[in-house]
Amino acid sequence: MRKYIFTFMALCFLSVLNGQDVISPERKLSIDSLALEKVRDLSRYISIIGNKDTPFSEANRVIDRAEELFAEASEIGVSSINRSDINYYLIREYFRRLMALNYDRVTIKWFNIQYISDLELQPDGRYVGVITIYQRFEGVNDDGLRYMDTTKKDITVYVERKQTQIGGRLVGFWDVLLGDIRVTETSS
Repeated sequence: MRKYIFTFMALCFLSVLNGQDVISPERKLSIDSLALEKVRDLSRYISIIGNKDTPFSEANRVIDRAEELFAEASEIGVSSINRSDINYYLIREYFRRLMALNYDRVTIKWFNIQYISDLELQPDGRYVGVITIYQRFEGVNDDGLRYMDTTKKDITVYVERKQTQIGGRLVGFWDVLLGDIRVTETSS
């Protein structure tokens, strides 16, 4: 009897595993590549939005595109070497504040972009990972005022199975969304 119970429980466990979408190693490589591509896109968008030479209408168009990269209610952290606290803003508010920075020239560059945690399956069926970036910020005014810092940030990455209809058929695919961007360190 014990043998049957054990076999039944093993089959139930296997059927649960088969019901979940497990990411193959090949698929994981393409998902990792897509996540890194979205982070690089965000880096370009931030540079465009922060650039004082970008026309207002173009900056707003880029904000709309950048928002599409994120999961709902995601936040971005902002820090400064002049204060110890870190402020977090919803995505659109962060971009609006970035556009309104009181500098004549703003340069923002991201570098050393890398995964620091592998994708882990969560109870809700999504996979979650973390990508770390370093951001170099420079704000300059024509009167000589200059502010520079380098910030290490962790970007939460969500990978989830979605479906879309193509030609009347439902097709499944993996989608990558960015989540909160947390400041972990700020230096001059």
